[in-house]
Amino acid sequence: MDRRRFLLAAAAGGIAGCSRLRFLEVTPAVNAPGMREGHMLRDSARFPAPTRELATDVAILGSGVAGLTTAWKLAQAGFRRFVVVSGPEPGGNTAGGRFDDLPFPRGAHYLPLPSLESVHVRELLADLGLLSGDPGARAPEFDETALVHAPDGRVLFDGTWQDGPLPEHGIGAADAAEHARFRRTVEELKQARGADGRKAFCVPLALSSRDPTWTTLDRLSFKDWLTSQGYRSDTLHWYLDYACRDDYGAQCDRVSAWAGLHYFASRAGHASNAEDGAVLTWPDGLNSLAGAMVSAIEQRLAGQPAWRQPGLAVRVDEQRTGVDILCADASGSHPTTYLVRAKRAVLAMPLVVAARVLPDIVAYGFDPQTHMPSYAPWLVSNFLMRHFPPERPGTALAWDNVLYRGRGLGYVVSTHQHIRVARPPRTVFTAYQALSWQAPQDARRWLAQASPRELYDEAACDLLEAYGVRFQLAAQALEVTLRGHAMASPPPGFLGNKGLAALRDVDGRILFAHSDLSGLSLFEEAAWWGYRAAERILSRAGAA
Repeated sequence: MDRRRFLLAAAAGGIAGCSRLRFLEVTPAVNAPGMREGHMLRDSARFPAPTRELATDVAILGSGVAGLTTAWKLAQAGFRRFVVVSGPEPGGNTAGGRFDDLPFPRGAHYLPLPSLESVHVRELLADLGLLSGDPGARAPEFDETALVHAPDGRVLFDGTWQDGPLPEHGIGAADAAEHARFRRTVEELKQARGADGRKAFCVPLALSSRDPTWTTLDRLSFKDWLTSQGYRSDTLHWYLDYACRDDYGAQCDRVSAWAGLHYFASRAGHASNAEDGAVLTWPDGLNSLAGAMVSAIEQRLAGQPAWRQPGLAVRVDEQRTGVDILCADASGSHPTTYLVRAKRAVLAMPLVVAARVLPDIVAYGFDPQTHMPSYAPWLVSNFLMRHFPPERPGTALAWDNVLYRGRGLGYVVSTHQHIRVARPPRTVFTAYQALSWQAPQDARRWLAQASPRELYDEAACDLLEAYGVRFQLAAQALEVTLRGHAMASPPPGFLGNKGLAALRDVDGRILFAHSDLSGLSLFEEAAWWGYRAAERILSRAGAA
């Protein structure tokens, strides 16, 4: 049998990913945003003297969701005297890339429809033209082109694709009953309120009830809570563990029960033109949303040059009358530095970075030795597909595709939102991997040392299981993005983190704004703290 006939026969037979047909692999291009800069901070690298100075009223340090939201809200209010120091990766976890004409996400890829309480996100979406009508309405209308369309999700179970993220066919009656019981519990929790009148589970987290009836759930792991409630279903336990890995980067035995339930019960966003539970997404994920925020800021700052500065803050010193910020541009072989002198500074960066650049962060109530969040490492892999591989029986290819008991978190299809008569000839499959079976420090070490072959094996694990050699025949190129500190994970007890509480209340020459303040790595949480920082700045500006 010649090679061509062998490959065709293997594809027809569905050879599994373990076949190791090395001649069909693609060598990954490796993208490691912030790794070099982070190691420079960790190792206390010496930087040259600054070659220029820049004076401003407000310096926003970081251009992820929190930093961009701060800048957007300031510009919306007519406040122009600010600069944004971009950080090592413009857009942070919303960054994206492209293979020629095919964009793809390098991080977060969707935004759930914001709940009524997330009016700050609704206000942003309305300003960007993605929400019509009153942002405070119970069921506004969202941009049809951004609403994910059907089929939006499927799961590979027992060799066949099924609609939805949780297997419902081919399971036993006991499993089906537990699935239904958990759904009823979630519906009850969505309506639950504490003695303080607040919702038990809310986005943003700051608006959630402080009633001990609900906060005591934070003493347990999600797995222990499930066991205490008599949940035994293997399929349900798998799905809830998957949800924790997907949203928090950790397995359910290392996630707070409060956070595990918050995942399901906090968002009850409704839209007049979408089903409950829908999401907003774009071919390059949230990179499109971040780009729209930048465009909105630029329109309002027309004629104001250089509101965005390259590089990252490497030292922040609060002075008697302001804040001095040493910034380094490490894009070249030799870093250059400049000094920003500001009246106020917003540290819109992960706390693991803030603790390095702010030497006296303990003075603000945060002790890195006891208050630092645990960070989950991620691998985000984008495969350029020269054609769509043939599908197994069952539901058609969806936007989000998950494998029951898969090693990874499945994959999304970048061209899913394209409205065309015919399917495009090429696409990008984006595979997500939380590396949650390892201790975070071990996973970070592995990411830094992994060979191209090891990165390929990890990146392709779910796709090889789903398609076998059919995937290898279709894959043309691969880019992997290594995120060693991708997100903060909420372990049991995270609600009582006094260091995070202290930073949330800081309102002086220095402000903090990042999803880390909530302990949950969600767009809405990052935007909330960026919005709050802008409000504090504007209140002082108004008083002055």
